Amino acid sequence: MKNFLLSIALILFFVSENNAHVAHYSKYNLLEYELFRNNKLIGYHKYIFNREKDNLKIDNEVSFKITKLGVDLYKYYAKGVETYTNGVFTGFNSTTNQNKKEKYVNIVLDANKNLIIDGSSFKGKVDSDYIIGTWWNHEIVQKKAQISAVSGRIIEQKVKFIGKEKVKIGNKTYNTLKFNFSSSDPSLSKDKKLNTDIWYEEGTYLWVKAAFDKTGYWEYRLKKVE
Repeated sequence: MKNFLLSIALILFFVSENNAHVAHYSKYNLLEYELFRNNKLIGYHKYIFNREKDNLKIDNEVSFKITKLGVDLYKYYAKGVETYTNGVFTGFNSTTNQNKKEKYVNIVLDANKNLIIDGSSFKGKVDSDYIIGTWWNHEIVQKKAQISAVSGRIIEQKVKFIGKEKVKIGNKTYNTLKFNFSSSDPSLSKDKKLNTDIWYEEGTYLWVKAAFDKTGYWEYRLKKVE
C-alpha cells in the first residue's frame, strides 16, 4: 500500500512538471549506454543532443550482435532522430535492420496536436498523450501508451513504482527510482508483451539502467554522460 501511494505521488509530481520534462536534460549533450545479454557486453545505445534556439534534435543509435563460437547469430542496428520545439515533441523517424529484416517509423505532430504515425507495424493517428519509447525521457512514466521506436506499434502500458534503489555501475553508485512497465493488454503474445524495469536517478531524472527478460536477461547500463 505504501509503494502504491508513493507511486501515485511520484507520477502526479511528474505530471505537475509536464512542461519541464525536456528541460531536465538541458545540461546533457551525450548519453551512452552499454547493452548486456546474460551479463555479456554485446553492443551500445547512444543519444546525442543538438540544440538550436528553441529546437532540440536527439540523434540516437543502437547496435548489437549475438555471437556463438565466433558466428554471428543475430545482428541489430538502428538509427533515429527525435525532435522537440519549446519542449514539445514534434517528430521522430528511424530505420532499423533487425537481423536483415528492415523496419521503420516516421511520426509527425499535426496542427491539431495529434501524432501521425507511418510505421512498418502501424499506420494511423493517435493523440499526443502517447510517447515515443526511447526511455531517456522520464515523462514516459505518466503516459498511457508508448510508440515503438522501431516499427510504430502502439504499446498500451501500466507503470508501477517498485521503490528506491541504489544502483552501482562501475565505480559510481546512483540513488534511483525503479519503475516497472508492463503491457495493459493481457491477450498479447509473450514476445509482444512489455515487461521492463527502468531506473531513473532521483532528483536528476537521468535514465541509469533498464532490464528485461526475453530469450536471455538483457540490461542497459549507463556508460557515459557529457
